[in-house]
Amino acid sequence: MGKPILDVCDLSVSRSGKIIIKDVCLTINEGEFVAIVGPNGSGKSTFLLAILGLLKPRTGTIEIYGHPPMSRKLHRKIGWVSQAASYLPKDVKLTVRELVRLGTLHRGNMFDWAWLDTGREEKVTQAIRMAGLEALQNTPVARLSGGQRQRAVIARALATESDFILLDEPLVGIDRDSRNALLKLLDRLCHEQGKTILMVSHDFTAMFQSAHRIVFLEETIRFDGPTETFPNLDELADLRGIENVHREHMEDFVWE
Repeated sequence: MGKPILDVCDLSVSRSGKIIIKDVCLTINEGEFVAIVGPNGSGKSTFLLAILGLLKPRTGTIEIYGHPPMSRKLHRKIGWVSQAASYLPKDVKLTVRELVRLGTLHRGNMFDWAWLDTGREEKVTQAIRMAGLEALQNTPVARLSGGQRQRAVIARALATESDFILLDEPLVGIDRDSRNALLKLLDRLCHEQGKTILMVSHDFTAMFQSAHRIVFLEETIRFDGPTETFPNLDELADLRGIENVHREHMEDFVWE
């Protein structure tokens, strides 16, 4: 396994005065595909926003490549695909290639009329190829399926040349074939491109088939380990403190 990319220590985050996550410790290494899973309201998105520096920790520390969130040292090292990234307005006239090209735009070149140079176009072409969208690169984004739009926004993140990619629920609202294509893309990015992926999802089944490691987050981390060691439903209920309401009745049941 590669060097540490993300190091979170004793993290607690509150929103509107309520503690959402607490005592979270997590290290992610280079080349890992880590899935953060848990029920709705368990703090998954809050955790991502804290990593990005959009929410300030109540306690604890976060380091990415040895630097705090929002550090200038992290410029273009992190690719962020939000939950709403693919829900673009239908009247947007961008093609796939134009959308991906936006990933090469940053504060250092946004006012440079020569930003459409050969080097940047090569990055766009490579990102589109990695996402498997060559045949659709001149198609308006509004005409894409949900899964194709997800791959397009991931390609935009790839165009930044970021090595650490964070995704918030990218599987929501896409069909089975699109879901499988997206997961295969993420797997290739890890194994062939050396990218590190942290993905939030409530789709347990999909994560078991793709992620290297699963972290179950519900206020704090209840489980962190290789996918194949994830607890069964009874063990998971115990981890979450959920009691079997039928247990006492089963003791009174007599088999005949």
